[in-house]
Amino acid sequence: MTWLITGGAGYIGSHVVRAMADHTSVVVLDDLSTGRAERLPAEVPLVRGSVLDREVVDRVLREHSVTGIVHIAGKKRVAESVDRPLYYYRENIEGLRVLLDAASDGGVDRFVFSSSAAVYGMPDVDLVTEETPCRPLSPYGETKLAGEWMVAAAGKAHGMATVSLRYFNVAGAASAELGDDGVFNLVPMVFERLTGNESPRVFGDDYATPDGTCVRDYIHVEDVATAHLAAAQRLLDDRSASLVLNIGRGQGVSVSEMVGVIQDVTGYPELKPVVEARRPGDPARVVAASDSISRELGWTSRHDIRAMVASAWDGWCLRHPDARR
Repeated sequence: MTWLITGGAGYIGSHVVRAMADHTSVVVLDDLSTGRAERLPAEVPLVRGSVLDREVVDRVLREHSVTGIVHIAGKKRVAESVDRPLYYYRENIEGLRVLLDAASDGGVDRFVFSSSAAVYGMPDVDLVTEETPCRPLSPYGETKLAGEWMVAAAGKAHGMATVSLRYFNVAGAASAELGDDGVFNLVPMVFERLTGNESPRVFGDDYATPDGTCVRDYIHVEDVATAHLAAAQRLLDDRSASLVLNIGRGQGVSVSEMVGVIQDVTGYPELKPVVEARRPGDPARVVAASDSISRELGWTSRHDIRAMVASAWDGWCLRHPDARR
């Protein structure tokens, strides 16, 4: 059994590769536009290429006798998707279509899809279940929801067992060298401000939440990786699966609380946050119900907020040696 992991040299993808490589044979397809080859274990084959390139995809499936796919490759910046919607539809939707078409023609009958809590938009509920109506607010969220539909339809039509995993707010690192290179999520954004001797920014403090700041469900990337492993293992046993599952801890943490933990871990407590205007489209609270993934996959999260921040800080300091006090 060999699994193809697309986007496997990226931040999340490299964690999934390491989790799965301990249990099965894996091969990575990555165009290295944001990924780094050095994140991968030496024994894992890397093919440089895009899921949009059908010839490359066919070759990887054939030469490595691939029987399952974990599809993580894609574009994921919400603001960029608003500015470049057609680019996101091409990369995320057409790329997935090409991959599913190749999988069907190549006899691949197991498929795990990387989705996102962005499919929900602004849910007005305490806990978001998989049955909560999906009303995405960005082209990025739209591509993830349409991707779920495509995966389910292809699975039904071609006898492919499928799982779509909706990530909530991913943070942390299994080891320093696997840390997040980007500064588009809260934790690295605050790191960048603090180590630049600037106050962290909080967008809005007048939401209907306990401290007025947005509440989110933060999940350690290592827990996200083990959820993919659990999904892949489920598909080995259940050839008729067609599942959509949240990956979250089911615990809400406010932006203000998270900034406080970050300042405590990093040793930059004197730089008090500054409050700026709300960002358009930011929901007050998005927290996952995690009952379904626990029931279906036997998976639960293991890491708390402080562990996420501390591991992310180790990675930041590896890339910015002068950051640590």
